[in-house]
Amino acid sequence: MSKKSKKKDQEMRVCFDAYPENEQFARMVITAFLMELDPTVDELSDIKTAVSEAVTNAIIHGYENSAGQVYIRCRKKHPMVEISVTDYGKGIADIEQAREPFFTTRPDAERSGMGFAFMEAFMDEIHITSQPGHGTCIEMKKQLQVLARE
Repeated sequence: MSKKSKKKDQEMRVCFDAYPENEQFARMVITAFLMELDPTVDELSDIKTAVSEAVTNAIIHGYENSAGQVYIRCRKKHPMVEISVTDYGKGIADIEQAREPFFTTRPDAERSGMGFAFMEAFMDEIHITSQPGHGTCIEMKKQLQVLARE
């Protein structure tokens, strides 16, 4: 790879209101930011799904559809992508229980309880920190394929 075409480490941060319709906005922002890395269709789909799940959790569970902000930070460290989704909502009392497939605190809202399972399936690493009453931060990493065309 020549110096001219070398992909540089970059970071973006975005904050938006915790409204369900902004989940699509989060997917679009992540897609636009990562396009320079030329991810495969599958890689991009995996990342968008994981971000959607994290943002949806923040909106539905963190704020319980009340006023709040969702913060996304994304770092490109080619070929690694690091993403964090943070809310300052109600937090998670038992992270291990929340990570169990099909566990949900909102069965009334027809939630499947698969958000963390999907994030773990689609990303290479996921780390959750949370404090009841103070919010949650989900950090995710994905290694992109380095294709021969580089």
